[in-house]
Amino acid sequence: MAGPQAYPLNSLEQTEDLKAFERRLMEYVASLGPSTGRCRIILIVVSVCTATGAWGWLLDPRTSQVSFLQSLWNHPFFTLSCIVLVGLFLAGIHKRVVAPSIIAQRCRTVLADYNMSCDDTGKLILKPRPANT
Repeated sequence: MAGPQAYPLNSLEQTEDLKAFERRLMEYVASLGPSTGRCRIILIVVSVCTATGAWGWLLDPRTSQVSFLQSLWNHPFFTLSCIVLVGLFLAGIHKRVVAPSIIAQRCRTVLADYNMSCDDTGKLILKPRPANT
């Protein structure tokens, strides 16, 4: 089997390969956008509901007079919001929210070996070649 240097690519083939890679990377990052946006909205709404419920729970004078479980039972909005928030985190919503930036960062790590990088949308950034010293 021939190694990678057995069939060297000419400049035009390299350019086409880079363009194809860039298109595919941008397409993949863009495809994550809608689900990431939905997950961010869901996470924000549930977080605001939990904070609002916590505010009411903490301001209730009966909270300090009854047991913890009775206090949660008296504030079903807060209790349900907390359960939903914990469930979302256990389901991995935090990973879905940051997925595009994780993909871009991992690509930057790999592309650094080739004097390249990429922005958050997946567009390639060619860096100048290091000077031979």
